[in-house]
Amino acid sequence: VPQHVWRINLDTPEEAHQNLSFGAADRWWEQTDLTKLILASNKLQCLSEDVKLLPALTVLDVHDNELTSLPSALGQLENLQKLDVSHNKLKSIPEELMQLSHLKSLLLHHNELSHLPDGFGQLVNLEELDLSNNHLTDIPTSFALLINLVRLNLACNQLKNLPADISAMRSLRHLDCTKNYLETVPSKLATMASLEQLYLRKNKLRSLPELPSCKLLKELHAGENQIEILNAENLKHLNSLSVLELRDNKIKSVPDEITLLQKLERLDLANNDISRLPYTLGNLPQLKFLALEGNPLRTIRRDLLQKGTQELLKYLRSKMQDDVTSPNGEPPATAMTLPSESRINMHAITSLKLLDYSEKQAAAIPDEMFDAVRSNPVTTVNFSKNQLNDIPPRIVELKDSVCDVNLGFNKISSISLELSVLHKLTHLDIRNNFLTSLPEEMEALTRLQIINLSFNRFKVFPSVLYRMVALETILLSNNQVGSIDPLQLKKMDKLGTLDLQNNDLLQVPPELGNCETLRTLLLEGNPFRTPRAAILAKGTAAVLEYLRSRIPA
Repeated sequence: VPQHVWRINLDTPEEAHQNLSFGAADRWWEQTDLTKLILASNKLQCLSEDVKLLPALTVLDVHDNELTSLPSALGQLENLQKLDVSHNKLKSIPEELMQLSHLKSLLLHHNELSHLPDGFGQLVNLEELDLSNNHLTDIPTSFALLINLVRLNLACNQLKNLPADISAMRSLRHLDCTKNYLETVPSKLATMASLEQLYLRKNKLRSLPELPSCKLLKELHAGENQIEILNAENLKHLNSLSVLELRDNKIKSVPDEITLLQKLERLDLANNDISRLPYTLGNLPQLKFLALEGNPLRTIRRDLLQKGTQELLKYLRSKMQDDVTSPNGEPPATAMTLPSESRINMHAITSLKLLDYSEKQAAAIPDEMFDAVRSNPVTTVNFSKNQLNDIPPRIVELKDSVCDVNLGFNKISSISLELSVLHKLTHLDIRNNFLTSLPEEMEALTRLQIINLSFNRFKVFPSVLYRMVALETILLSNNQVGSIDPLQLKKMDKLGTLDLQNNDLLQVPPELGNCETLRTLLLEGNPFRTPRAAILAKGTAAVLEYLRSRIPA
C-alpha cells in the first residue's frame, strides 16, 4: 500500500501546493478523516502497522489478497464497524482484534485459520460473522457472549461438535454449519428462539435435532447426512417451517405428523429409502415443491413422479378418499402400514395392487403371500433385500397383471425361465445380485422399458438386451463389462439412457456416436484412455459428437 494512503489524514494533498486559492472553507482534508478504505483484489502480502494513522475508519476491506497475517495495530481502529479480510491466507488472528468493540461485521471466510483467539466474546456488538472455508476444529466457548450476533457461518470447516454455549446467542437468526463432521447437535440449540435458518447439510448426523423452542424456524437444511429415522418429535414444534430439505439420507418412512407443518412450501426427500408416504401429505395447503426421486416408492408410479408436485398432491388426496371409503369394512389403512405390522398387507394387495415381501432376509417367499393374491390383479412386486438364490417359481401366477418387479439386493446367480413369461413387465430391477448372464428367452419381454442390472457380475454385455427393442433405460454400472456393440445399440431406437459406469471398457467404439437417441450416456470409471475426463464432464451430447468425429472416413 503506498505510504501516502496511510498518511492521507496527515499530509496536505498535492493539489493544495499547486493551487493556493483554497480558502479555509475549501480545505476538505482538514475537516474530515478517511472513513472507508477498500484495498480488495490486489496482491498485498502484508498490511503496515501504519493503519493506526487512520483512526476514523469504519470500513476496511482487504478481501482477495495474499495476506498471511494482520497487523496488531488494527486493534486501535476503535471506530471500525466492518472488517473484510476474506479470501486471503491468514493462519491466525491477532488478539488485539478483540478490542474492536464497535465491530458489527467480521468476514474471515476462505482463509487458513485453524484456531481462534479465546477472547472472541469481547466483540459484543458483532452482528455478522463468517468463518466458512477455514480449518477450524473447535469454537471458543466465549462465543456465548456474542448476544447480538444475527448471522453465523461456520460452513466447510472440520468441526466435530458445537459448544452448547452458542445457544446463548439469543439474536441468532441464521446458522450455517454445512460440510463439517458433526455427528450430533447440542440439545441446547433447541432453546434458540430467534433462529430462522439452520443449515446442517453434509455432516454425519444420524438423527434430526429436536427444536421445541425454535418457533420461528423457517428453513431446516439437513441433506447429505446419515439420518435414518424421522420422528414425530423432530417435527411437531416447527410450526413456521417453510423449507425442509432432507435429500440424500437414509430415511425409511415419513411420519403422519408431517401434516402439522402447515406452512411447508418445499419438501425435499430425494434419494432416501422411503417406500411409502402418508397420503395426508396431500393436505399441506402451501406445498409448492415436493422432491421424491431416487426413493424405492412402490405405491406411486414413476410417471406420476415426473408430472410435478401438484399432480402428485392431487393423487395423494384422491388416495385419502379411497381409504376413507374402503369398501371391505376394514379400518382405513394409510400408506404407512408396514408389512411387519401384519404378515400380509391385504390393503396393499387390494388397493395398491402391491405384493411386498421386502427387507425380510428371507431365503424364500412364503406360499401364503402368493395365496393371498387370489384373483386380485397385482401390478407391482417387491421382493428386494432378502436372501433369495432363485426367482420365486410362483411369480408366474402374476403374469397377466404384473408390470413392475423388484428383486434387487438378493443372491440370485441365474435367471430362471419363469421371468420370461411375465409378458406385461415394463420395469425390472435386479441390481446387487450375482448375475453373470441373462437367458435368451427374455426376448419375449416385449414391453420391458427399464432394466437395472447394476452391481452384478456381468463380464459381457448381455446380448439378449440388443433384441429387446422397447428398452428405454439400461442400467449396467458396477459390473465387469469389457465391450459393447455400437451397431446393435443403434437398432435400439427407444434407448435413451445407458449407464456403463465402473466397468472394464478398454475402449469406446467411435460408432457409438451414431446412437443419436441416447440422452444420457454414463461412462465414468472405466479404464479407457479416450474420451478423456474433460470431454465426459461436458455431458452426453458432447461425448457423442466427439465419438462421431473419430469415426474413420
